[in-house]
Amino acid sequence: MITSHKKIDLWGKTLIETIIIKAPYRLSVNFPQQACFIYYKKGKTLINSPAEQVLVGSDESVILNCGTYFTNLLEYSDNDFYEILVFHLHADMLKKLYRQEVPAFLKKDNERPYIQKIVSKDIIRKFIENLEFYFENPAFINDDLLELKVKELILILLQSKNSTSIKDLLRDLFTPHELNIRDTVQRHLYSTITVKDLAELANMTLATFNRKFIEVFQDTPANYIKTKRLERAKELLLVSTLSISEIAFETCFNDVSHFSRSFKQQFKVTPASCRERKANTPPAE
Repeated sequence: MITSHKKIDLWGKTLIETIIIKAPYRLSVNFPQQACFIYYKKGKTLINSPAEQVLVGSDESVILNCGTYFTNLLEYSDNDFYEILVFHLHADMLKKLYRQEVPAFLKKDNERPYIQKIVSKDIIRKFIENLEFYFENPAFINDDLLELKVKELILILLQSKNSTSIKDLLRDLFTPHELNIRDTVQRHLYSTITVKDLAELANMTLATFNRKFIEVFQDTPANYIKTKRLERAKELLLVSTLSISEIAFETCFNDVSHFSRSFKQQFKVTPASCRERKANTPPAE
């Protein structure tokens, strides 16, 4: 539940917003034409993108490139409230601010991450404290000041990301990713997100995702994902020293009994017997 939401606009668009959220709460966003700087003043969560998952905690910040994301804000031992500041970086706004400095965002680089942590904590903290002053004193806010704040954040990000120029930084933020459904599925095979979550990350309805999944993999999502996780579990049983419960956890089976039943159904042998057979197999000469 959102208990507090304040925002500051520039040129008719939300530029900065502060949000206080009481967990549990699911936060889903799709940024087709913007990037976002997000600072977690309080709270810890796992942010999911089509390509990765990134853990973020209190006093940490991230940049989200244009794309689709979700995070489940869960209750935790320290507190069940999240305090978040979001600084929206709109592509058209930055083009206007930087004019000829902004590139056409045409270069493709699919190896770039969607989510990037910012390491300059002290600098970021001072920047956030300064922004909080304007939320408390809105009479001081005007467009000229907000334009300067955008450029200040860009310079901070430029130092944090070790980019060679503003042009390179903005290109990285706004170059569209071209991950397909196969890439999204493969990169989340061993995470705990659901088929519905995968559909959201792929920016599809669940029905469309299921249909396209079958076209690509010739199998249903549930069966394909379960099979791949069991194959990975079998591999870990044969080559690792992890316990059976650890392997179950590593392959997203939270219930060891369910894991054992599924494993036996798939391979006609229990996990323990599979490992025992490997131990009793003489080494090849």
